[in-house]
Amino acid sequence: MAGSTYGTILKVTTWGESHGKGIGVVVDGCPAGLPLTEADIQVYLDRRKPGQSKFTTARQEGDVVEILSGVFEGRTTGTPIALEVRNTDQRSHDYGNIMDVYRPGHADYTFDCKYGFRDYRGGGRSSGRETTGRVAAGAIACKLLKSLGITVRAYTRSVGEIEINDQAFQLDEMWNNRLYMPDAGAAQKAQAYLEEMMARRDSCGGVVECVIQGMPVGVGEPVFEKLDANLAKAILSIGAVKGFEIGDGFEAARALGSSNNDGFIISREGKEDGKEDGKEDKKEDGGGNGKRAGQEYKVVKSSNHSGGTLGGISDGSDIVIRAAFKPTPSIARSQHTVTRTGQELDIEIRGRHDPIIVPRAVVVVEAMAALTAADLLLVSMTSRLDRIQGFFGRG
Repeated sequence: MAGSTYGTILKVTTWGESHGKGIGVVVDGCPAGLPLTEADIQVYLDRRKPGQSKFTTARQEGDVVEILSGVFEGRTTGTPIALEVRNTDQRSHDYGNIMDVYRPGHADYTFDCKYGFRDYRGGGRSSGRETTGRVAAGAIACKLLKSLGITVRAYTRSVGEIEINDQAFQLDEMWNNRLYMPDAGAAQKAQAYLEEMMARRDSCGGVVECVIQGMPVGVGEPVFEKLDANLAKAILSIGAVKGFEIGDGFEAARALGSSNNDGFIISREGKEDGKEDGKEDKKEDGGGNGKRAGQEYKVVKSSNHSGGTLGGISDGSDIVIRAAFKPTPSIARSQHTVTRTGQELDIEIRGRHDPIIVPRAVVVVEAMAALTAADLLLVSMTSRLDRIQGFFGRG
């Protein structure tokens, strides 16, 4: 099977099936010397694992991670980092009644047509459990970014038609509810709505928003390897994601150029160094930053409709992306479908399933955004000769 590897320098390869012995990831290209322990990774996996509330599947997995290679005495060695999470609560018999049935909204039909057979136990590689490896790898990327002053934070923006109020936005509030919504009022309404969905044996979708702060200007390539294009690929590779936005997203299609363009202003930082007025040293780094009349300055945007990128390259503003998740396809109410042999029938899917994917997907979006940002940061290190010369002491 192709397509299980993502990244250019910071490469991640996930492996394993939903009901196999275990699931995991290999992370290659992580610089040596990064402090890393299993506890650093576990805190991210705990946000994704099942059984956290009545709004998530009752499958009881501890999702305990083990570092198999790539770390010595608490620091990365620069060699591939192998991570494993053992599956401990498989109930493959829950899927016995659908082994020859194509479940509506799932990848059963397409997987079967592509490979000629499929792992019907929860979807195999197509299962949401595959994201365990992504989150484990994302934890490493987040720690790498943090060492550079870059943070990545995702949260639930909406559940169904219930959306957070930007005026009531409090990021820390997301830790006070199991829906990870940074708006207490919206979270209460969303919980009531989900209880209604459960009573109706149905499910719903929602939107996850993610913000990357501290990304320097100049990350991303201007053609096929755009920062926003890579973020889109990373986010859309998550199962159940059906839409991606950056900045104003689809709202930009209804805007005017005069309102959608982000203006530029000069932000003066630092202290004057004694230069006399009118005597400029004009020290600039070729990226809109420099020093004039002894005072440091930088170019910043007066708004952020673009969502932190221009021409596929980071512009120094917050990178703001959104992922739209479809309703959980596994629902208990009757649905019409067909079998592999062409028989039509109605099915009711048994087993343990989330009435909504979004809360557990928040950390998955965060992980994929972090992996993309970290990878393109490393790629961008070779963009300019003067910086390469400076790195090797040849400038």
